[in-house]
Amino acid sequence: MTKLRSSVLPLFFFAILFSCTSFSQTSPWTQQKANDWYARQPWLVGSNFIPKDAINELEMWQQETFDPAEIDKELGWAEALGMNTMRVFLHDLLWQQDAPGFRKRVDQFLTIASRHHIRPVFVLFDSCWDPLPHLGPQHPPIPGVHNSGWVQSPGAKALADPAQYPRLKQYVQGVVGAFAKDDRILAWDVWNEPGSDTTGSYPLTEMKMEDKVARVTALLPEAFEWARQANPTQPLTSGVYEVDTSADENALEVIEKIQVRESDIITFHNYSWPESFKAEVEWLRRFHRPILCTEFMARSVGSTFDTILPIAKQEHVGAINWGFVAGRTQTYYPWESWRHPYILDQPPVWFHEVLYGDGRPYRKAEVDLIRELTGTK
Repeated sequence: MTKLRSSVLPLFFFAILFSCTSFSQTSPWTQQKANDWYARQPWLVGSNFIPKDAINELEMWQQETFDPAEIDKELGWAEALGMNTMRVFLHDLLWQQDAPGFRKRVDQFLTIASRHHIRPVFVLFDSCWDPLPHLGPQHPPIPGVHNSGWVQSPGAKALADPAQYPRLKQYVQGVVGAFAKDDRILAWDVWNEPGSDTTGSYPLTEMKMEDKVARVTALLPEAFEWARQANPTQPLTSGVYEVDTSADENALEVIEKIQVRESDIITFHNYSWPESFKAEVEWLRRFHRPILCTEFMARSVGSTFDTILPIAKQEHVGAINWGFVAGRTQTYYPWESWRHPYILDQPPVWFHEVLYGDGRPYRKAEVDLIRELTGTK
């Protein structure tokens, strides 16, 4: 995804900022606490996970389409590769729809994951893809198109309406509070790619980017504060992306500065060449905190398991690639499939994903490498 890079925010930014519930009253972990936590972890390796029969996070978690048997099978495949974490997206509408049931399904997911020795990173909010999420049945995948049904949280309507922010606070504190002391969870990712620009894919429904960036800028520190007020024992984070490693931290955009300031551990996304990945790791060392890459691996644009995973292991950086089993998200198609859908032909190389829907590896050499680097036989 791309994002708007602008240091000029509209005047209503300040109104939103001052209308939020409170300024930060708690603090991120100290560097020492964060590094002590990381020293107790194995080398963290996994995927961004959604079962093959779900097009988005709503379809994954709603009662009618929640599929524990499929989740159990796929996490078993992940365990066999030596993966020990998965990044998994939640959604505010799920809490609004059925808070007790949603809590129960999250607990059930954690029971399954724990059985396979996998501790997930849960994502609370997300600025990517469809800005108009809705509960109930989700539309079928658009043929030949990458991630044609993924939805933002909060959606554009909730983000534009400060009267809904108390509901968002209840969601964050309800979910985090329910599992704040649960060691089956690795970490909380407060907001995925905040302020992302999706006008290229959703030109008629995405907010004006100036408005979206301003509103996310005001709400992001509040979301961290809501989560911290639940006193989780797990670290909080929000991953930076498209960082200019040729400049110092003063050149970070305002949202990036919030992400770095508020995060207990540093996370980032990098879908570029291995030299870019390594340069970003070196750049992020200046914050003296643990580093995890929570999105990588896009074969046709230079990010592969062969090139990235050895660097991540050498640098002791966690590595979570996008996509695990090919399914309804169709993220084996490239981003540019939004302009050129792969209807008649398949792409010459898969973009994301590790396994076919039946568990066979897309490329055996990749799964052999993952097993080798994770010490799995």
